[in-house]
Amino acid sequence: MLKAVTSIKNKLISLKNLNSKISPDDYNIIKEGRAEILFPKEETVFYNPIQQFNRDLSVTCIKAWNNLYGPKAKNNRKTVIKPSHKRANEDSDSDDQTSIKHRKLEDGSVQVETFVHRKPYLKILEALSATGLRAIRYAKEIPNVKEIVANDLLPEAVESIRRNAQYNNVLDIVKPNQDDANVLMYRNKAQNKKYHIIDLDPYGTVTPFVDAAFQNIEDDGLMLVTCTDLSVLAGNGYPEKCFALYGGVNMISHEATHESALRLVLNLLGQTAAKYKKSIEPLLSLSIDFYVRVFIKVKTSPIKVKDLQSNTMITYHCSNCGSFANQPLGRKSEKVGKKSSKPYVKFAPASGPPVNEKCQFCDGTFHLAGPMYAGSLHNDEFVKEVLRINKEEHSKKKEFEGVYGTTKRIEGMVTLAAQELKDAPFYFSPNNVSSIIKLQVPPLKRIVAGLGSLGYQSSLSHAKHSCLKTNAPWEAIWYVMRESQKIDFPDIDMNKKLSKMNKNTAGYKILSKMNEWLPKEEDSIAKENKNADEKPKKDYGEIDYSRKNNSFDITKLSFEPNEQSNKVEGLRHLKMVRYQENPTKNWGPKARPNSS
Repeated sequence: MLKAVTSIKNKLISLKNLNSKISPDDYNIIKEGRAEILFPKEETVFYNPIQQFNRDLSVTCIKAWNNLYGPKAKNNRKTVIKPSHKRANEDSDSDDQTSIKHRKLEDGSVQVETFVHRKPYLKILEALSATGLRAIRYAKEIPNVKEIVANDLLPEAVESIRRNAQYNNVLDIVKPNQDDANVLMYRNKAQNKKYHIIDLDPYGTVTPFVDAAFQNIEDDGLMLVTCTDLSVLAGNGYPEKCFALYGGVNMISHEATHESALRLVLNLLGQTAAKYKKSIEPLLSLSIDFYVRVFIKVKTSPIKVKDLQSNTMITYHCSNCGSFANQPLGRKSEKVGKKSSKPYVKFAPASGPPVNEKCQFCDGTFHLAGPMYAGSLHNDEFVKEVLRINKEEHSKKKEFEGVYGTTKRIEGMVTLAAQELKDAPFYFSPNNVSSIIKLQVPPLKRIVAGLGSLGYQSSLSHAKHSCLKTNAPWEAIWYVMRESQKIDFPDIDMNKKLSKMNKNTAGYKILSKMNEWLPKEEDSIAKENKNADEKPKKDYGEIDYSRKNNSFDITKLSFEPNEQSNKVEGLRHLKMVRYQENPTKNWGPKARPNSS
């Protein structure tokens, strides 16, 4: 009874607001995308202009997801058929509209073109909508949207959503709703109401909303998740809070902490989804300014849930030199039955640890990070579609001229994400490594060429400028960094340099002990001969995240440009935009709005 009264009351208030005239003079009008938002002159609702990149990217990603994995493959499907006596809509879906166009060809025959116009079908939930700007942009910029529930707990925010939806003429699509986000989603679950897309963009951590969201999303649905609490996810001062919120610890005081933040969020999402026999696939995962944003596809798949253990890891990172090794929590391998000869997948506990009690390079102490997600952060197919839409549609078509102000930054950041190595969690900074061993910083292309000559791959990272991701072990990294000095200083005397260094520093210990843990030249030759005699073993796709494989051939080191270095240098010469210009002085996360 109370629920019915509340529903009627909300409808009466909505009708009253619909009939009331809006005076734009009473508000500051903010234009973003195709939306115009009436922003109160007295700030009672949260709005952050720097998040335009987030919203532009979200629109692009939703379009890409809908093209690739949405309920219907294409917005408008055009097929050409031969003339026949069949009715035009006989083979089309009952909820679609079909139109026919006859075209006379040069040979005199008539060609019939059938156009299937899709009726709106996408259902979107924006659980924490604030001004309603994001929901209104989705309604005006994304094709085939049937309904967007724009929810917020604050009455002022819901009034803002309703007012702005009315001002933008999208009240038929955007449905303002005042409720606790979790209460709304659990109520929807009870009513068996689900959404194709759920956008969670809270102020702070997303943790309180994740469980309800997974129970509210359609199979193969898209979930967009933001976390702005990077002081917890990527900072040095709150490991206990990070563990409490995300079930793991970040890489404290390490340069790769922003990637560990992404992996902690993905681990939270994966662990929560698994409770409901669902798996997640990261489509695009980005560390942006003061927040992280991930786009994941959610699928009900008990078989895929079994991969969760082998896709979860902890990381040992040295507090002195920054070297790290990853330890998967499970192992997945493909076996062949002895009797049936049929392949099957076996899951087993992982063996470890991948490190000794002290760091073998500098005798430093290891810190533990994780558990966190260990797999790939991006999906190649999805990333290519995002770049295509951004380039061919948003940047070139006249209908989108002036709509998307951050296309260059989307291109730059997503292009960098697309070329990142999949099997190399985390990155290192050559600047930081050089400062540890007290040597001059070599050019990135030289480091990549050196690692490439030893048989390892390298790529840039979107998360931090001038950093490299590589599948090379740390033995190879230290060796390449040391040997590269001989290019700039052919007469360098390492023994003399060591004599001037403090023996207690990490740099001294690394350089003085390097010959002890480097592969010997004779070992490299023996291994090469052995490998030539051995039959190749079948590779079942297992990835060595630990970086324990240090058996490289030091005699093959070369700093001549190669395919790896040319690729990295080519990306750097593109001068891609990764950072947005400051729109205002001292921009960044704002304080919570004052609702009193």
